[in-house]
Amino acid sequence: MNFSRNATERRPTRGSARNLNRGSNGGSTRASRRGWTTALIAAGAIWLAAGTSQAQQSVAQTTGFSFQVTAYKQAVAEQIGENGQMAAFYRGRGFEPIWTGAGQEDRTRRLALIEAFSMADDHGLPVQRYNKDILLDKMARVQTDRDRGLLEVELSQTFLRFARDLQSGMLVPSRIDSDIKRKLPHRDAQVLLERLITEDPRAVMRSLAPTSPEYARLMRAKLKLEHRIEHGGWGSAVPSGSLKPGSTGNAVVALRNRLTKMGYMRPSLSSSYDDALQTAVQDFQADHGLKPDGVAGSGTMRQINTDPVTRLKSIMVAMERERWLNLPEGLGKRHVKVNLVNYHAQIFDDNKLTYQTKSVIGHQDHDRRTPEFSDVMEHMVINPSWYVPRSIIVNEYLPLLRGNPGAVGHLEIIDARGRVVSRGHGFAKYSASTFPFSMRQPPGPRNALGTVKFIFPNKYNIYLHDTPSQHLFAREVRTFSHGCIRLDDPHDFAYALLAKQEGDPVGYFKSVLNSGQETHVPLVEQVPVHLIYRTAFTQAKGQMNYRPDVYGRDGKIWNALVQAGVNLRTGSI
Repeated sequence: MNFSRNATERRPTRGSARNLNRGSNGGSTRASRRGWTTALIAAGAIWLAAGTSQAQQSVAQTTGFSFQVTAYKQAVAEQIGENGQMAAFYRGRGFEPIWTGAGQEDRTRRLALIEAFSMADDHGLPVQRYNKDILLDKMARVQTDRDRGLLEVELSQTFLRFARDLQSGMLVPSRIDSDIKRKLPHRDAQVLLERLITEDPRAVMRSLAPTSPEYARLMRAKLKLEHRIEHGGWGSAVPSGSLKPGSTGNAVVALRNRLTKMGYMRPSLSSSYDDALQTAVQDFQADHGLKPDGVAGSGTMRQINTDPVTRLKSIMVAMERERWLNLPEGLGKRHVKVNLVNYHAQIFDDNKLTYQTKSVIGHQDHDRRTPEFSDVMEHMVINPSWYVPRSIIVNEYLPLLRGNPGAVGHLEIIDARGRVVSRGHGFAKYSASTFPFSMRQPPGPRNALGTVKFIFPNKYNIYLHDTPSQHLFAREVRTFSHGCIRLDDPHDFAYALLAKQEGDPVGYFKSVLNSGQETHVPLVEQVPVHLIYRTAFTQAKGQMNYRPDVYGRDGKIWNALVQAGVNLRTGSI
């Protein structure tokens, strides 16, 4: 072996590396680069053994050369620099390795890491993002202590990137759409690295993904749909714009065959639109947010003919979104969840759905869309006043008041001291920037907020509330508000919340309501609220549900995932 004994190290030849392996592991490696990689996975037999004093002594006996111990530590220190949590981790253990040592524990960690990278596709993450093959090649080529130090840091950095991607998502939501206000629940890097020391590395890798039942069901649905696509998908599209009970012919056969492959009915040779097919259509409609009338009209047929690759993309986006919601503290023992595009508000207790009601969300205009975020509900207001948002005042009501001071007479105009302003002098002289007043609608049967609102204080001024516009809840697509969320059955929603603190929640609520007084009712147990957006989600039994991407957010997320390297294992994008 031709090494200089001064501070400058020369790379040994591959033959010399074999000698070093023989010295530290007791066996000769005669394989090609592929063989070296296999040896790493099988037994960790690579030139990482130089990191221990035992290995150094063995090498010294074989070659007459004594390695500089500081070369490895210097390389680690240079690479991590002031990298906060990772620097603290390595400094705390005197820069000792966790990946590149010769011991069985380090080999086990390496193997667990490579195995985890190989499974990234199952989670909809790009395997190439973690440079598995490049890392394996570097493991096979390590020849000096400095090489080993550089590799040690690279393995830790790649592990942390993988852990962050799998735990809390690989995208930054706000960069995709400004109305996605969600903060990512990143974990402490130092804690993650320490877990590799104190726990089984394979168990650590398995624990990185969200543990929610929804994530597990989405992942199963992804794998199942990938298998279906690889074997022909759902067959041919139905060649008809509309079919109904009593119809017959080839189009009915095509409809039956497609619903059969989707899992909605058993195979049949019937060419008529019979009761079994009508029931299957109704089930399909329920899973896609459509009126379950059993008639395959144009809207239903568009959903039936949506190709499985499009559905697979929706599932993969939903998995990324579920990672964004993977909070360390969980969603809350009791929590409210509003899936905006499912138009329902739900209460969960111990992860079980205990109440739900229909909802209306913000209009599709950009300035009226409901944002996505999480906060905590602190109280409800019974018999609320409606304090009109500034944007509505200047964009909708001021133009009316300029022409007619008596317009929108159901609203009070309030000055800075809280006094009601006379309309007699008119408002023609004011512009959107100079109008100095606020507007308020007092409690009453025609109040825009109805009889109750539910407050989780946030800077977006979003809350849940009652509404006098009950007819809108009969619509399939319910995007009509200015951003707040209207509830179909707000009284029952209130009863469910009050049941935790009132012996007679119904009686208590009605007594306050009948007083006619605006009353703030604190929640003894504050409730986390999660406003989410899922065009693909599951039922408790695992059946997939799909909804239209009314705000176009999921399309943006998919494009961002593709830009980050995600692709479909089916080969279609």
